[in-house]
Amino acid sequence: MTKIQDQTLDARSRIVESANRLGVQLNEQELERWMNSITEATGDSDIVVDKDTGAFGHKVTMLDFDPQELARFRTIGKIVEFEDIPGVVETALAISGSAAQSKIQTYPGDCDYFERVNIIAPTRSEASEILGKLVRDKALNTMSGPNYQLIDVNFGAYPQQVVRGENTRRSGSPINWQPDEVIAGQIEVSDLEGNPLVLTWDAVAQDPNWSWCKLEWVVADTIRSQLSNASNVIDVTWEAPDGTITALDGYLDGYFQEVYLDAESAPIFSKLVKQASADVMDDYVAVLEKEVKKYVKQGKHLNYGKAAKRMYNIFRLNGRYEEAAFLRELFDEPTALLYQVHALMGTVQQARDNSAVFDLDSVLNQADELIVAAVKVLEGEEELEIVRHLLRLYRSLCRQESGTPLGSEVEVAQAEVMKIVNNFFYEKMTALPTIKAYIEGTQV
Repeated sequence: MTKIQDQTLDARSRIVESANRLGVQLNEQELERWMNSITEATGDSDIVVDKDTGAFGHKVTMLDFDPQELARFRTIGKIVEFEDIPGVVETALAISGSAAQSKIQTYPGDCDYFERVNIIAPTRSEASEILGKLVRDKALNTMSGPNYQLIDVNFGAYPQQVVRGENTRRSGSPINWQPDEVIAGQIEVSDLEGNPLVLTWDAVAQDPNWSWCKLEWVVADTIRSQLSNASNVIDVTWEAPDGTITALDGYLDGYFQEVYLDAESAPIFSKLVKQASADVMDDYVAVLEKEVKKYVKQGKHLNYGKAAKRMYNIFRLNGRYEEAAFLRELFDEPTALLYQVHALMGTVQQARDNSAVFDLDSVLNQADELIVAAVKVLEGEEELEIVRHLLRLYRSLCRQESGTPLGSEVEVAQAEVMKIVNNFFYEKMTALPTIKAYIEGTQV
């Protein structure tokens, strides 16, 4: 037996002991498979291709990907993906986040997509113009359909500090466009002195301080028979005539939590990731660590479920496999189902607010499932409290008039669910001394 095998066996024994002590359900065969696979994930290339499906991604990411989910993600992907334009636009669509970890994320929050969009143009200005048209056309063409509704678009950044409605937006922060604003191609705001300003879509596209881009829809997932939020974050690059590739937001994203859906996009993926910094993995981990720090800090962002998911990715990439394997098991715990319940409450609200696309019965059916899910995993006072809030939400959905947003019922119910989710993940994670020390280190 090699030294690595000895270490893996010791780590596995400690994980089993910790799980038994904490009452965490453990699939020992799956744990052994994962521990063996991740310690053996070596070789010249860090990209792995699933020969049966053509899906590909980082070798560590592919260990958590379930090919059986591929048909579902490809179906929804037809709504969110951008089309290639020969000689002008090249794309590579992937699933990301919990969607890319379907072997362990039994209760994912949303359908998260990530797409690399490479624009070939003589100048950066022309690339920006193409991008602006590309994104706006995509939003307009997928505004609504028989089983989907566009919710919003994050595109560009505020060129200066402005007041929008009752909120102040700082210079450089992302601009969120509502569907009617996308149609108009402009947003009306004011400066700090109250003078009216108009931000136009075309001007935002040309801003050199361009920010990230994300489109979000609610979709009726026909395979799972449920409503889901589906989003697509695009990483845009400009390819100049001399072959130089520039990230329009100033940074080429890493590829450590993405599963690409089509083998035909492999050449575009390979061309773009070659331009990534030599420190791309360190940069990716640093971003995750910053997010963990935000989610374990007391306040409005407190979310130990999100922190756990990010810590899992940190630990599996920096070689802390024992901690990663332990966190991996938490995502399959029954209480983790409430993480999905929390996300789906918002989805139900968005679907009902867009009732022209989603009929009341489908929305109420989803609300029924939320109540059943809560009853499955809770008991005593916690169950009574959550079910009480969900029933209030159900009644509000029934009474809601078309075009009238729901009241505070969703936020109140989500807050109660999040309280239980936070307590669950905090209790389990901090019971393992090394994870507790890591969390405490981020809170200093």
